[in-house]
Amino acid sequence: MANVPNPWEDNEEDNPWKGNEMPKARPSKTVRTQSGGGFDFKWQWGVAAVVLLWLASGFYQVQPNEEGVVLRFGAYSETTDPGLHYHLPYPIETVEKVNITQERSINLGVTEAVVDKNSFNESHMLTGDENIVDINLTIVWRVEDARDYLFNMQSPDQTVRVAAQSVLREIVGQSQMMPIISGDRGKVEDDTKEELQKVLDEFGAGITIVRVKLQKADPPKQVVDAFNEVQRAKADMERFKNEAEAYRNEILPKSRGEAAQRLQNAEAYKQAVVNKAQGDAERFLSVYEAYKQGKDVTIKRLYLETMENVLANSNKVIIDPSAKGSNVVPYLPLDKLQNKQGV
Repeated sequence: MANVPNPWEDNEEDNPWKGNEMPKARPSKTVRTQSGGGFDFKWQWGVAAVVLLWLASGFYQVQPNEEGVVLRFGAYSETTDPGLHYHLPYPIETVEKVNITQERSINLGVTEAVVDKNSFNESHMLTGDENIVDINLTIVWRVEDARDYLFNMQSPDQTVRVAAQSVLREIVGQSQMMPIISGDRGKVEDDTKEELQKVLDEFGAGITIVRVKLQKADPPKQVVDAFNEVQRAKADMERFKNEAEAYRNEILPKSRGEAAQRLQNAEAYKQAVVNKAQGDAERFLSVYEAYKQGKDVTIKRLYLETMENVLANSNKVIIDPSAKGSNVVPYLPLDKLQNKQGV
C-alpha cells in the first residue's frame, strides 16, 4: 500500500510546500469616502426644493362664483372671497370651494318607479277636504353661506327634499282639492317657498330657496276618469252660466231703457196736464176777477168769445136784409170765397 502523507502531520520530507513560500494575500483597496464633498451638498438642495414645493402648495385660487372655506386640522378657520389666497400647506390646512351662484334643483314626485298603478307613492297627498291629489313639485335652491352649508348638514340634497316633502304635505293638508287643481297653484307655491325657507333657516343650512314651481296637480289615476266627468260637467255649467249672463246683459239694458223712456213720457204728460190745469185755473181766476169788476162787459165778452169759438168751426150763410126787393140772389158762399182768397 502506498504511503500517503498526512497533511496534518509535521512531515518535512513529504511537505510539498517545503522550500517554497506561501502565497501572500493581495492587499485590499482602500475605499475613499467624500466627506464634506458633492454628495452631501446635493442632498441638502433636494430637501430645500421639496420644502419649497410643499410651501408653494398652499396657494389657491377662488373663482368669482365660489367661496373658499379654510379648514385647519379639519376645523373651520375662515371664509375667503374670490381671488388668489394662501393657506398653510396640507395636512395643516385645507380648502373647500363651494359654488354659491349655481342653482340646484330637486323634483318631488317624478323619480319614483311605480310598480302597481293602483299603489300610492310620495307624490300623492291628502288634502284638507279628505281628497287625494297627485303633485309634482320642483324646488330650485342655491348656497347662501358656504360655512353653514358644509358644517351644518351632512347631505344637503336629502335635507332639502325631506323638508320640502314635510312642508308641502302640511300646506296641502290645510287646503281644499279644487283650488289646488283648478288654478290656485300660485298660493301653494308661495306658501311652500316661505315655510321651507323658515325650516332651512332653523336648521342653519346656509341655503336660499330661489323658486318653487308646481309642475302638476292632478287627481290620482284611479279616479281621473270620474274627475274628468265632473270637470266637464262644471265646464258645461260655466258655459250655460256665461250664456245666461250674456242674455241677461242684453235684456236688462234694453228693458231699463224702455222703462226709463216710459217714465220720461209719463213725467212729460204729467207736467203737461199740470201746466194746462194750472193755466186753466189761472185763466178762470183772471176772468172771475174781471167779472167782479164789470159784470155786463164781462158777460158780453164771454158771449162774444163763445160765439166766436162756435161759429169758427161751422159753415155760415149770411143774407143781407136790404136785398129782398132786388134781383140779387140772397146767398153768398162766403166759405168758398174765403178758400179762394186764401189760395
